[in-house]
Amino acid sequence: MIYLDNAATTFPKPQSVVDEVARCMTTYCGNPGRGSHKMSLAASEAIFEAREKLSSLVGADDPDNCIFTLNTTYALNIAVKSIVRRGYHIIISDMEHNSVYRQIAKLNEDGIVTFDVFGTFGGDADLIIKDIKRKITRETKLLVCQISSNICPLTMPVNLIGKLCRTEGIRFIADAAQSAGINDINVKDMAIDALCVPSHKGLYGPQGAGAVVISERMEDLRTLVEGGSGSNSLDKFMPQELPDRLEAGTLPTPAIAGLSRGIDFINSVGLSNIRQHEFSLASMLTDELKSDKRFVVYGDCMSGGIVLFNAVGMTSNAVSRELDKRGICTRAGFHCAPLAHKTLSTGPDGAVRVSFGIFNDKCDVSSLLDALLRITK
Repeated sequence: MIYLDNAATTFPKPQSVVDEVARCMTTYCGNPGRGSHKMSLAASEAIFEAREKLSSLVGADDPDNCIFTLNTTYALNIAVKSIVRRGYHIIISDMEHNSVYRQIAKLNEDGIVTFDVFGTFGGDADLIIKDIKRKITRETKLLVCQISSNICPLTMPVNLIGKLCRTEGIRFIADAAQSAGINDINVKDMAIDALCVPSHKGLYGPQGAGAVVISERMEDLRTLVEGGSGSNSLDKFMPQELPDRLEAGTLPTPAIAGLSRGIDFINSVGLSNIRQHEFSLASMLTDELKSDKRFVVYGDCMSGGIVLFNAVGMTSNAVSRELDKRGICTRAGFHCAPLAHKTLSTGPDGAVRVSFGIFNDKCDVSSLLDALLRITK
């Protein structure tokens, strides 16, 4: 099998990740923060270790401001809904995933917020900043956007967006679903107020965990979920201090333990090496597809580890099914990102997405190209 769907979930996982999940499940998977016995304390220690590693990876000072969630979608919902107030005006990009778009649209439908969409213009930083400035009003309190696209090799000028938001007194939430573990991220330098990350993508951890890293500037955070926190049990309200305030219920300790080893793995390989490897494979594929009139490539002027394309005269689902028959895993359709597909004009059937990971190689690209030529012959 050739796995080329790493933007959805990276596969395979490093052996150290698999081993740590198994070790947690068999030796120390007590309930973290809920007891004083050895297994509970060991679970709590593993979770705090993961907080420290993730905070260090993204340039955050306080590990307690790293809030664990089920995935990036939950992290984004917690980040947005913990700070939004009635009357807010929110700005998002025209490339956002449904984890941003749907919740903002729902808040708008409920009459709580208004929102506008800024253009990404193929990653042109000057045009992006100019369009954001045009969208800012007196009521603009929040900007939410991805760092990198989940369907094409677009990377946003996050430093400039963060600087603009800080100047205008706007809170900035960044979606790092496709960039954590690949791009260099520093929440302080980039003026990010909340960074939302997954375990199971570029950090090479298991499914079932994610996090939102909150900046020191985030105050008066509303709770999205209430329940047990392991502290202040006699208080009828959630604690004020982080992370307890936003972490209700038992955390997925095995997934977080695996995430911790995933961070160790990417640190050992090096972000720049991972990035160069994935980008090189994507560039190789893009160049070949662009030279063949049977294919249309979207966002090919940008550099990244994702390639989005269609075969002329075939639906994306038909292409992906044929590739699957040949043992090649890709993803077709709209990838939970209708705004982005509309921006790229991919058409009524979406497109085929190929997304590379550290365990792919040039032989995978060659096998994919050979299969595509046979399918479209």
